[in-house]
Amino acid sequence: MLGIDLRHIKDIREDHDLSQKELAKILNLSQRAYAHYENGTRKLPLDVLVELADFYGCSTDYLLGRAKEKNKTSPPSA
Repeated sequence: MLGIDLRHIKDIREDHDLSQKELAKILNLSQRAYAHYENGTRKLPLDVLVELADFYGCSTDYLLGRAKEKNKTSPPSA
């Protein structure tokens, strides 16, 4: 394990009734590569993290276990 809690990545995939193979295909990854990311045996690349957040409509912080809420928040106004 790489020290990051990736439990939400698996939970949200299962909430959407997707297998690792189905999601990997959506992300243009092999099932094996996706499984390594989900299990924390390989570092999750930033581009894949962002793609997952966009696909699920949630924040990257939620996927990384840093936020309890799934919803994206609007960026602060400048």
